[in-house]
Amino acid sequence: MTLGSDLRDAFAPIAAEPVPPQLDLARLVAARRRPRVPVWQAMAAALLMTVGGLGGWVARGSMQEGASGISALAQEAKANYVVYAPDRSRPIELAATDRDEITQWFSDRLKRPVSVPDLSKAGYHLLGGRLVATAHGPAGMLMYDDRQGTRVVMLIRSYGDGGDVPMVDHIYGAIAGCAWVQKGLGYSLVAAADPEVLHPLVREIRRREAGDT
Repeated sequence: MTLGSDLRDAFAPIAAEPVPPQLDLARLVAARRRPRVPVWQAMAAALLMTVGGLGGWVARGSMQEGASGISALAQEAKANYVVYAPDRSRPIELAATDRDEITQWFSDRLKRPVSVPDLSKAGYHLLGGRLVATAHGPAGMLMYDDRQGTRVVMLIRSYGDGGDVPMVDHIYGAIAGCAWVQKGLGYSLVAAADPEVLHPLVREIRRREAGDT
């Protein structure tokens, strides 16, 4: 026997085996001819899926805000109270003398009519307001003072689908808050006082927002 025949005999079993798919010439040619998706298109598709998923969760959160979102509203008001109420130099951006400008500013940013309550009959006078950021979008912050050093902060922002949510009290140590929703606007009143001190103010605000005189 020759060397060539010996080699053929030795490799005959291997030659009889089927060709692996990854080495199949027909498959390789077809793969080469198949149009490839550019990398940037693949990345764009992945980004769209991610943004779409996040958008779905944002919409889901907005639809499900409901009564449970009152806690978030109260927390937002408390956080702004802690930051701005102790500030004796510039706690607000626009002063009480700019009430009309505050009203227009808040209404424009919240995309619905917003009023600035007059609480002077209850002993609290408007210092002014500013626009603040929350996890649920822009909010208007108003600050009142009883002229004895006690300050009350009210936060106003869009809430849910336009319905109402009853008032709920919240206690954060020495800070108390009352939060509610009226005509699609979320309100939260916060002060370093007992909730009972805030209740008359809440009733006055709700009465005015309801259109009662």
